Amino acid sequence: MSVLNPAPRVVKQAIHWMLKLRENGNNPHLLQQCEHWRAAHQEHELAWQRVQLLHRELNLRSLPGAGVALQTLENSNQRLHRRQALKLLSGAVVLGSAAWLGKDFRALDNWTSDFASGTGERRSFRLPDGSVLQLNTDSAVDLAFNSKQRLIRLKRGEMMLTCANDTANVAGRPLLVQTPHALLEGFDGRFVVRQEPDCTRVSVSQGSVAVHAPGTLQWFSTGQSLRVDAQGVSLLQHLDMDAGAWAEGLIVTRDMRLADFVAEVGRYRHGMLGCADDIADLRLSGVFRLEDTDKLLQLLPQTLPVKVSYRTRWWVRLERQA
Repeated sequence: MSVLNPAPRVVKQAIHWMLKLRENGNNPHLLQQCEHWRAAHQEHELAWQRVQLLHRELNLRSLPGAGVALQTLENSNQRLHRRQALKLLSGAVVLGSAAWLGKDFRALDNWTSDFASGTGERRSFRLPDGSVLQLNTDSAVDLAFNSKQRLIRLKRGEMMLTCANDTANVAGRPLLVQTPHALLEGFDGRFVVRQEPDCTRVSVSQGSVAVHAPGTLQWFSTGQSLRVDAQGVSLLQHLDMDAGAWAEGLIVTRDMRLADFVAEVGRYRHGMLGCADDIADLRLSGVFRLEDTDKLLQLLPQTLPVKVSYRTRWWVRLERQA
C-alpha cells in the first residue's frame, strides 16, 4: 500500500483515536497509546495528519448532519478522494449528529460503500465490465476492479450478479464475489449470494459458480443451492423460498414456516415484526408482492388462522386468531 494513500481501515483507526482523545484528552495513558500507534507505521501518521487537517478545514464540530457534511465535502475534494473523504466524514459526523446516527447508523456504512440499498429498497447497477449487479434490501458492496481481477466484496445483505464476459481484457480477469466464508467465481451466468451472520448462501440460476473455501474448491451449476460456513460447503436439497424472486419484487414460498416467513418480510420494513410461538410452525406456500408489506401481511388471515395486531405503526405482531 502506498503511503500516499492510507488504507481505509487505517483512516478509520485514526478517526477512532481522534474521537477517543476528544472525550478523554486529559488521560496521559491514552495519549501515550495514541502516540505509539502513530509511531508504529508511517501510514498511521499520514492518516492521522489527514484526519486532523480535514477536521480543521471543514470545522466538523459544526456539522449538523449528513446533508451538510456531503455539501461541504464537495468543496474540499481536491485534497482527498471523494470516497476517502466520505470515510473521514462518516466518523466525524458522530461529533455533531448523535441523534441522527441513532436513527439510522447503517447510513454511515452506505456512505462508504461503492453500492448500497436501504431497507425495503432494491437497486440495480451496471458494472464497468458490463455485468449487472442487483442489491436486495439493506445491502452493501465494494468493488475492487484492476488489471488482474474483478472483485465484488459483499459487506452485508444479498446480491444477484449477472456475469458478463471480460471484453476489456484480452487475458480475461476472473469475476469474483468475496464474503467472510468463501470466495465465489462466476462463469457466464447468474447467481444469488446472501450473507447471514453464520454462513453464506449461494443459489445458481444460470451457468456455473466455483466456490473457493478453506481447503476446498467445488463447482456448482444451474439449479443448485449451497451453504458455506465454518464447517465447509454443503449442498441444499430443499429450499422453502425462491432465492432470486426478490429481484422481481416477490417472495415465493414453498411450505415455509410462518416464523421464517415473518422474519423474511421483516427485512423489507422498518420497525419490529414478530410472530407468536403457538403459530410459528404453521406452513404457507404462495407468491407475495413486496411493494407494500402491510398489504402482504393482511393476506395471511385469508389462508391461516392468524390475525395481524398493530401495537404501533412500527410494532406489528402475528397472533393466533381467536
